[in-house]
Amino acid sequence: MSAEYRFSFGPWNLHEGADPFGPTVRPTVAFAEKLRMYKQLGFEGVQFHDDDAVPDLETLSAAEVAKKAAAVKKMLDAEGLVAEFVAPRLWEHPNGIDGAYTANDPAVRRWAIDRSKRAIDIANALDTRLIVLWLAREGTYIRESKNALDSHRYLVDALNEMLRHDPRSQIAIESKPNEPMDHAYIPTVGHALAIAHQTVDPDRVGGLIETAHAMLAGLDPSDEMAFALSAGKLWSVHLNDQNGLKFDQDKSFGAANLRGAFNQVRILELAKYAETGRFIGLDVKAMRTQKADVAHKHLANSRQVFLTLVDKVRRFPNDQAARLIADRDYEALELLVLEHLMGN
Repeated sequence: MSAEYRFSFGPWNLHEGADPFGPTVRPTVAFAEKLRMYKQLGFEGVQFHDDDAVPDLETLSAAEVAKKAAAVKKMLDAEGLVAEFVAPRLWEHPNGIDGAYTANDPAVRRWAIDRSKRAIDIANALDTRLIVLWLAREGTYIRESKNALDSHRYLVDALNEMLRHDPRSQIAIESKPNEPMDHAYIPTVGHALAIAHQTVDPDRVGGLIETAHAMLAGLDPSDEMAFALSAGKLWSVHLNDQNGLKFDQDKSFGAANLRGAFNQVRILELAKYAETGRFIGLDVKAMRTQKADVAHKHLANSRQVFLTLVDKVRRFPNDQAARLIADRDYEALELLVLEHLMGN
């Protein structure tokens, strides 16, 4: 079963446990050590921000960036790993305080596009064609601070420049309705796919759906996935969980809503997602209270829950469910699902 699905996570998912209300509680794990842990935990793909692969890239020449990216590719090869994607990390740079692609300052918009092109070059060096855009600060705290009509045009302009920079690359937009901005542009995968069709090459722009992000928009993650899958546009997922409409918690997959997790796995199975070769990405955080020597279990646990739910989906009594659906006996169908999940 595990061979059918490919799993990935990012180096940031092994972290020191700091939060807005307290400092770090665990020592830093070196990047090379993180890579050595991937295969041990059952993962094959590495998710990268551009500066995960090439730290301090803003201070480096193009040749220096290429050299450092090539060194990381050798590290991946040595561990039997592959890069899933590269994402330009624009939201942590001082330039991006008022947005990057949608900043009011045209110089900042130019910086954002140029850095994104560098991210594409890094992706090429790491032998991946997938670029992920989390539009973290593309939005507003106050609506009147930007012209939203212009902002959406700026986003299309940025996507077009990236698409022209490398005709082989694919761009997956990771939508989120809020945080860090109060109101974000492109809050759902529907918005992402709509803006894709305004670009010069819509076939190369798709979506990445994160469980928690869909829930923060008040939507069912499995339905968001179904929407993108029906269009052939789900190019990765970030599975996690969320306990209500709070901040983005990145809880272990299935930890808060096991039935919701079951339905996410079910829709991926119905769409034969594993056959596409695309990754099941996990974006989960260890609890701050977790000790350092076991601060990797959230990753192994999430993967195990996913695989257990794959088995649950495949063993679901579909014939019995079909009869109940035909009879419109949905209460009995409800109980059938619950008993199946409870092991009865």
